[in-house]
Amino acid sequence: MLTFCPYCSNMLTVSKSGTTGQNCFVCPTCPYEFPIQGVKLYSRKKLERKEVDDVLGGDGAWDNVDQTGAQCPIESCGGDRAYFFQLQIRSADEPMTTFYKCVSCGNQWREN
Repeated sequence: MLTFCPYCSNMLTVSKSGTTGQNCFVCPTCPYEFPIQGVKLYSRKKLERKEVDDVLGGDGAWDNVDQTGAQCPIESCGGDRAYFFQLQIRSADEPMTTFYKCVSCGNQWREN
């Protein structure tokens, strides 16, 4: 809730009053103070987490994809074939992103 000073129209801030010691809305530019009385605390309702769709296709993303010659970035694997698919994940004037999955070890990586 935003509250404004009735005299100079500046936004009021919450701080302790110098005279009474209770919380007040205080104007930073003039001596106006408005005591806060009868404050009610409200508990927030716990919101349920929405189910999020997997934007890359989920478990079926690698079904029916093509293979290409691509070196696996894991040195111990040494695989030279990978499954791949392309998606436009950035703006239309940017190139598509290629996602790879090594045929040998299953490691996944991407190239922009």
